[in-house]
Amino acid sequence: MDVRLLSFRLLQVYIKVVQLGNISAAARALHLTQPTVSLQLKKLAEVAKEPLLQHSSRAVHGKSLLPTAAGQALYQAACDVLSRFDDLNSELSELNSGRRGSLSIAVVNTAQYLMPRILGPFYRQYPQLEVTLHIGNRAQILSRFEQQQDDIYLFSHPPSGEHVSAIPIVKNPLQLIAPLDHWAAGKQQLSFSQLKHERFLLREPGSATRMMFEAWLSSQGIELSHSMQIESNEAIRLSVAAGLGLSVISGHTLLEGREKLSVLQVDGFPLHSHWYLVRNADKRLSYAAQSLTGFISSHLADCIEPEWLPEPVVLF
Repeated sequence: MDVRLLSFRLLQVYIKVVQLGNISAAARALHLTQPTVSLQLKKLAEVAKEPLLQHSSRAVHGKSLLPTAAGQALYQAACDVLSRFDDLNSELSELNSGRRGSLSIAVVNTAQYLMPRILGPFYRQYPQLEVTLHIGNRAQILSRFEQQQDDIYLFSHPPSGEHVSAIPIVKNPLQLIAPLDHWAAGKQQLSFSQLKHERFLLREPGSATRMMFEAWLSSQGIELSHSMQIESNEAIRLSVAAGLGLSVISGHTLLEGREKLSVLQVDGFPLHSHWYLVRNADKRLSYAAQSLTGFISSHLADCIEPEWLPEPVVLF
């Protein structure tokens, strides 16, 4: 490849096509015409002397194009190059007007209750930094991580692999909850076998909370008799409070809700887990992202109030 024939615009167009998997969608996002984007892709393939994109036999979420092996290598290199020049721009801005920059954070749904507690004091110390926060289910945030769309990610069950850097930052106990008037409310040292015939409200498959609960059930040789899938922590809290069933849910989501709920004292609970700060170990961390990770390391105890590290309790 003759890198002298490359341009920032070519790389920007290519990155957007890979991320969206669709030429038309990329053209709209870049405010270009579809023929212009197609022409840029053709020119880039000629420079690379390798096919960079291939059509998928099955479009998923509107994505009909996937990078080839050569295309994936180019995509990673393009992301690194443009990220480095974004950092340069931030550095030049800081020289003229103080600490400035931007970073993108993606968190799974449950972490939306935790991240604002961190970002509030962070903004007060770094008022010139611009933060974009993306929230989605585990599958959506995993997809963003795989495409390197963000600087930092927050998972309770981080992805695996040599390219993953995951640091535990705060406890995330999973509590077993019931309606306030449930027969087990307030009882001590319950056995889960006393509850296994109850209806359990579960998050969608792939949810970290559900994976941990199902792994625990498997380790105990227990099968649930009745379950119901609900794809929202808020809806689960409301449904449990209304008597629809029991559930296992992050203690952080309980402290944010206003529903009257009972946290059951069941052997083996709470299930112990952590929130993990995750990034791609192969991707250079921007200066803005370094500021946030450094802030979390040195100020976490100050930004998370004691009650946000929940211990087992009986009633809310």
